[in-house]
Amino acid sequence: MPKHSKVTQREQSNEHVTESVADLLAHEEPVDYKRSVLNVSSETHSKDKEVEEDSDSEDRPAWNSKLQYILAQIGYSVGLGNVWRFPYLCQKNGGGAYMIPYLVLLIIIGIPLFFLELAVGQRIRRGSIGVWNYVCPRLGGIGFASCVVCFFVGLYYNVIIGWSIFYFFKSFQYPLPWSECPIVKNGSMAVVEAECDKSSATTYFWYRETLNISNSIAEGGGLNWRMTLCLLCAWSMVGLAMIKGIQSSGKVMYFSSLFPYVVLVCFLVRGLLLRGAIDGILHMLTPKVEKMLDPQVWREAATQVFFALGLGFGGVIAFSSYNKQDNNCHFDAALVSFINFFTSVLATLVVFAVLGFKANVMNEKCVVENAEKILEYLNLRILSHDLIPPHVNFSHLTTKDYSEMYNVIRTVKEDHFQELRLDACVLEDELNKAVQGTGLAFIAFTEAMTHFPASPFWSVMFFLMLINLGLGSMIGTMEGIITPISDTFKVRKEIFTVSCCVCAFLLGLIFVQRSGNYFVSMFDDYSATLPLTIVVILENIAVAWVYGTKKFMQELTEMLGFCPYRYYFYAWKYISPICMAMLLSASLIQLGISPPGYNAWIKEMVTQCFELHSWALAMLISLIILAVFPVPMVFILRQFHLISDGSNTLSVSYKKGQMMKDISNLEDNDETRFILSKMSSEAPSPMPTHRSYLGPESISPMEMSGISSGRYGSNYLIATSPESEL
Repeated sequence: MPKHSKVTQREQSNEHVTESVADLLAHEEPVDYKRSVLNVSSETHSKDKEVEEDSDSEDRPAWNSKLQYILAQIGYSVGLGNVWRFPYLCQKNGGGAYMIPYLVLLIIIGIPLFFLELAVGQRIRRGSIGVWNYVCPRLGGIGFASCVVCFFVGLYYNVIIGWSIFYFFKSFQYPLPWSECPIVKNGSMAVVEAECDKSSATTYFWYRETLNISNSIAEGGGLNWRMTLCLLCAWSMVGLAMIKGIQSSGKVMYFSSLFPYVVLVCFLVRGLLLRGAIDGILHMLTPKVEKMLDPQVWREAATQVFFALGLGFGGVIAFSSYNKQDNNCHFDAALVSFINFFTSVLATLVVFAVLGFKANVMNEKCVVENAEKILEYLNLRILSHDLIPPHVNFSHLTTKDYSEMYNVIRTVKEDHFQELRLDACVLEDELNKAVQGTGLAFIAFTEAMTHFPASPFWSVMFFLMLINLGLGSMIGTMEGIITPISDTFKVRKEIFTVSCCVCAFLLGLIFVQRSGNYFVSMFDDYSATLPLTIVVILENIAVAWVYGTKKFMQELTEMLGFCPYRYYFYAWKYISPICMAMLLSASLIQLGISPPGYNAWIKEMVTQCFELHSWALAMLISLIILAVFPVPMVFILRQFHLISDGSNTLSVSYKKGQMMKDISNLEDNDETRFILSKMSSEAPSPMPTHRSYLGPESISPMEMSGISSGRYGSNYLIATSPESEL
């Protein structure tokens, strides 16, 4: 600025300065507005948009393509729960009838809240901490709570990937090592391992060979070195995938997001060709309408919708923050939500096709074993040959023939029937044996694959699919930690990513000791459910009731170029908060009715249910409190001005000189504005604090404050940035 300019003279005087920006610019040398961030509106809209995008791209990385972003969101939301949780809930809660409450709640709760997280991330372009600091500083603890929950989930979730890695490498042999019980020598005799004989080959391999599990959660038993190596391998994969941020994780998503669909389609085609697959699918699709009246069904459907989309973790916000601001996130929300639902249905068809085959195999095995008992009773004359229908051929005994013979014997020998110890061998009973989680993936499904032709190939494909599903979810979960922390505290992502992975691996050693499976179950069932429900309720309240639904809808209209459906206004303001509050209440009631416990594998008795020890219960309560503690802590600290208000951080980009000016902790009443000088080496000169702004349209700063960033009156346009709204 010239030394004797009018502005300089007035700054040195004590007079009150009241000038418009136009007056001030009249005393300055011409500025090339076409290349600056402040752009006069006489430029075309396309030039303005280009300047905005250039400025944004300097400040933050971006996805290489829309496809890469969509695959990242799909990879994050579609996880292990779609394969082993949704089919179990479908089987347990009425088959096809369960999909009706699930779809209803997906539309009422899932899509609106998913759209909300996508929108705030894309609009504010920050991780979860920065987003909620901006929306409502006193509720800024929401972002920190999301990071804590992500860390808890990441600790045990990667252990499951480690288990899948172990099974993956064990699959490269024929026959599969879990296809038969091991033989042990007892003196000169070779007998089947007693523990395996009491259960099954796949169950024994899971609990004894894989986990080498202890009898209770209190018996640590030392580290399982094989699982420790698998956990190290899993964290190494996550670290390498995320070391370069979205530049590296985005490329990984091309494979980790698409490969599971290839495997699921292959399994579906192969499954449909198996004997009895149709029985399983019909069992799944047959609706039990009376189940729809059970409130428990709706609670479990709401919980599944909630976790299937990854709400509250911060990963959704982190991924969307790397988008351009004109991206149609409304379309993305609907697309990802329904792809998620389609994946759950596809996985359910695969699971029930395979389980239908397994049920037929097990039912035929049951018929053969009980037919041998009947032949023995006939030879011992305990049963009369007159009880056997004449058309029954024991050499080719069908399920129908056995059922008929069973009913005759049961009717005639009613008084002594229990002593015969005959089983009914009903296919429906086999299909009703509900399994979920690790029980489905590592026991039921592995057992079914032992009966497949070329079983090692299908086993390799299945566990490679689980690894990819888990990896996609883990990348999103860790992104929910790394992005907000690096945005807020300006740490290097590479160093912070490696530090997180190393720290998580060391803390995760608790899950690979012999009692580790009990801790995994405890964390999975209780550490995230309540905290995440509270986090999402507060997110909804922060946007709908503190920031303002009407204001948020106006900003969405400007950002998207069209007004979202009016339904979202009522969903965010009334429907979703009420539904989430009901879900939280139902979860607390369920927790009170069913105290926390776990199923222990005891060598002598196989399985037994125990309540958690007092120290384990205290640990569980501490996890829940620790996860939600940042919310009240940040509220109190900012309410009493003990820490700075993170919402007032301003970051202004100056494109001409490639110069960034950061001003932190800007006060609410500070109306300082910056004017770009001609020379790139000159710093912007701040205007006096109490000047009056009289633009060509006579719009004051107070009037302009209600206008979204990017549209300041009709003659001035500033590059869109959330922090520019003062």
